[in-house]
Amino acid sequence: MNTSETPGMLSWRVIVPFMLTGTIWGSTWFVITGQIDGVPAAWSVFYRFALATPGMFLLALVMKRSLKLDGPGHMLAVVVGVLQFCGNFMFVYHSELHLTSGIVAVFFALLMVPNAIFARIFIGERMQAGFMLGSAVAIAGVAMLLVHEARTSTLGGDVLLGVALCLGGLLSASVANVVQANEVGRRIAMVSLLAWAMLYGLVADLIFALVTVGPPPLPTGAMYWMGTAYLALIGSIVTFPLHYNLVREIGAGRTAYNAIVTVVVAMLLSTLFEDYRWTPLAMAGMALALGGMVLALRSRRTRSVKVGQATTMRPEPE
Repeated sequence: MNTSETPGMLSWRVIVPFMLTGTIWGSTWFVITGQIDGVPAAWSVFYRFALATPGMFLLALVMKRSLKLDGPGHMLAVVVGVLQFCGNFMFVYHSELHLTSGIVAVFFALLMVPNAIFARIFIGERMQAGFMLGSAVAIAGVAMLLVHEARTSTLGGDVLLGVALCLGGLLSASVANVVQANEVGRRIAMVSLLAWAMLYGLVADLIFALVTVGPPPLPTGAMYWMGTAYLALIGSIVTFPLHYNLVREIGAGRTAYNAIVTVVVAMLLSTLFEDYRWTPLAMAGMALALGGMVLALRSRRTRSVKVGQATTMRPEPE
């Protein structure tokens, strides 16, 4: 990247999409709470991607990306789809039955940690000491937030089960992120891979919902379907082009800082609408979590562009 042509962070063509993507992704965690209120979480995941999948294929066509994949490409799309758009989202939606949505958002901001570990194991990416220190500080902060969550138990759910579900979602998303960065994934346009992965994930969502819940319910509330449309279209289809343009403009490393915006927005919404109560423990935990994330992100290797892009493949999360 030619740094002389790289726009500054305060340039309008950077700051607007930067804040917009962070704000949208921060809001999606709270919107999910309306999708699991009286409707089985598994079917809400299915409805979300039943709407998002055609949109992603259309986006690929608009961006003039080839949708033709060979055998290994389809196999990769199956793996990513099952892990990311079924396993990850099923874990996330069910975790929000037990944990405040903002806490789940903070938890998933740690996605960079297993990403880095798996990237080190499978594709030889090195981890810097600053990254490991920052990650440890962030994990300590999240642990304090979880202790606070267990003490207050705002939702009256099983906090330990919520944590276990978050871990399952985190690992599913991380494995999906790392495997798509292999040689097969590198030669496929990201939007094309996501379109096919969503389709395969949608099939897995349907099977999982039918087996675990039974016949699909048909929600009648307008707010439910407005939320579904927001998550599918705004939270996925709109934000992906904005995010990848930012990666091209300022690099994956600096783009990753919008995770901070995401966490702040998610916690603000939890405070306003989920009766999240701030205590000295919670404030200290949030300070450590955000400070640790900043320290870890500052230490990321700028050459790890592919894995950096892959970290956006979360429940908007990409």
